[in-house]
Formats: sequence, structure tokens, C-alpha cells
Amino acid sequence: MVFRFVQLKTSDGERQLAAVDDSGRARRVMVADTLYALAQAALTVKATLAEAAQARELGEDIDVAAALAQGRVLAPIDHPDAAHLQMTGTGLTHLGSAEGRDKMHKAALAQKEGAGEQLTDSMRMFLMGVEGGKPAPGQTGVQPEWFYKGDGSQLVGPGQPLISPAFAQDGGEEPEIAGVYLIGPDGAPHRLGFCLANEFSDHVIERGNYLWLAHSKLRNAALGPELLTGALPADVRGASRIIRDGVVVWEQPFLSGEANMSHTIANLEHHHFKYELFRRPGDVHVHFFGTATLSFSAGFQTRIGDVFEIEAAPFLYPARNTLTQAAEHPVTVRAL
Repeated sequence: MVFRFVQLKTSDGERQLAAVDDSGRARRVMVADTLYALAQAALTVKATLAEAAQARELGEDIDVAAALAQGRVLAPIDHPDAAHLQMTGTGLTHLGSAEGRDKMHKAALAQKEGAGEQLTDSMRMFLMGVEGGKPAPGQTGVQPEWFYKGDGSQLVGPGQPLISPAFAQDGGEEPEIAGVYLIGPDGAPHRLGFCLANEFSDHVIERGNYLWLAHSKLRNAALGPELLTGALPADVRGASRIIRDGVVVWEQPFLSGEANMSHTIANLEHHHFKYELFRRPGDVHVHFFGTATLSFSAGFQTRIGDVFEIEAAPFLYPARNTLTQAAEHPVTVRAL
């Protein structure tokens, strides 16, 4: 049985953790009220999340669909101290991911005299991944593009708005799979599972200059309602769509999983956790594995109020968030 875990709160604000089985039946986990607490308990007794959740008999049934409709479902992972949850990601990791990025940067490259058929840096990095992103056992593959999204304060849960900064030039969806990790007391990373995710970026800023990628990524990111335990299927298929005024105005297939990637997940994990900085005991990491599906690459322009919806098997519930924009907040640096 593959368990999925959903974090939610009651109408009184009490935290609960639900374990959802393959049939979709959700029951309350009695040994912990949060996924973080359950993961810590599992580490202590050297058990899996599913085993730790069933150390005591599961409790009453929980209607996750009703909780979603009522806005009571939280992001599937959080940390008691948001500064100890790190959100990062890797790009150009999927077999179709280079095309859109290449289009963004090729125009600028073509302006250089004699550029001809010279490859963009994005295409070069993508081809490096195709050639060396799936190393043989015992070998280290090529490192991917890597970026920082922010800490736990940037994490958005189901139904919550994705807030684009006032200075942003674009707010675009990035349908992805994210891995969720807890660093154990000995500094070893432990993967808790996988979530459906919307990584969310400013593609206009990124298109202006690929060296602005870091700026374009410092944004909210959303996770779908559930954490899926166990291995991620090799072929994940679903859809990414944008809904405006109740009507679907853009939709494309969403593909992920290693059968559709130029890197293995293990290779992406290795190149993130090879840094000691990311192996601090007790920290949580949410790492986005990349995508090949972007409405921006298709020439679609999002608007404030658009609803992003991402769904894919084997996840039971879609990730759904509305695009909003923050008020302008001028910042003045003061000398002390």
C-alpha cells in the first residue's frame, strides 16, 4: 500500500495529519499532527513514514475533498521555523525543457556579429544533461542548473494565492514534481516523498538576460495537497491548465518522471546535497525537479486572477492556485 499524507486543520484551527491509502480513504494519524513530527518519529525508530503512522491504529475518517473546498488543507510539509525550510530547484532537466528556454535567449545571441548557429548556454547545458545526466551506478553525473527559491515563508499551500511582487514583469506557472527531504541528526538527507508543485517564475525577466535567472526565481512556490511516499513512477502524465473567469483559456499535457527527464532524480539529489550547507540536521528541503511545459513558451500571457491548475497521476488531488500581485512596497536602506 502506498500512503499519501495530507496536512490540514479543523474548523477550530487544530492541526491534523491524514494518511490516504490507494483507494482514497483518508484517516487521521494519531501519533503525530504534522508531517514534520511524523518524520522525526520515523527517524527515531528507524521506520518508514507509513510504518510510523501505523504505530497506533489510524483514527477517524477525514473528508479531504470537503476540507479542500473549505480551505482547510495546508501545504503537505512545513517547519516550525520557516527559516529552516529551504526551497530550491533544478532546470533544463526534462527532455523538452530546452526548447522554450532556447527561444528566450537565441534572439539576444543572434544579435552578436557572426553568431550563426552558435548554441545558447541553455542549450549547451541541456545537451550536457542528455549526455551525462543519467550516470551508471557508482558514477557521478553532470551537474544541472540550480537555483534558490526562498525559505518556508515563500511556500504556498492548496488554494492559497501565488503572489507576484509589485516589480515583477510576469507571473507564470511551472508545473513540476518536488521532492521533500528531512535532514537527520547525523546530517544524512532523508526523502519523505514527492509532491505535485507549481514552481512559479518571472519568465519576462529571465528572457531579458539569462544571468537574471536568480532574480526570476525568487518567488512563491506552491505544493499540491498531498505528499506521495515511495518511489516516483518513471512516467508521470497529467495536464497543466489556466482558468480565467471560469473558462479554460490554455492547456497542455504535463509530463515528468525519469522516462521524460534527461537527469535521474538521484543525480539531481546528489548535486544538491553534496553541499554541507544543505545537510544541517533538522532542516527541511523542498526541491523542484524542473518541467518542459510552460504557457509562456507558447506565447500565452497570464493575468492577475488567473487560476493555475495542475493534475497528474498518481497524485489524487490537483494543485490549484490563483495569481495575485503584491502592493508596491518601497524599501529604503538606513544607516545605523
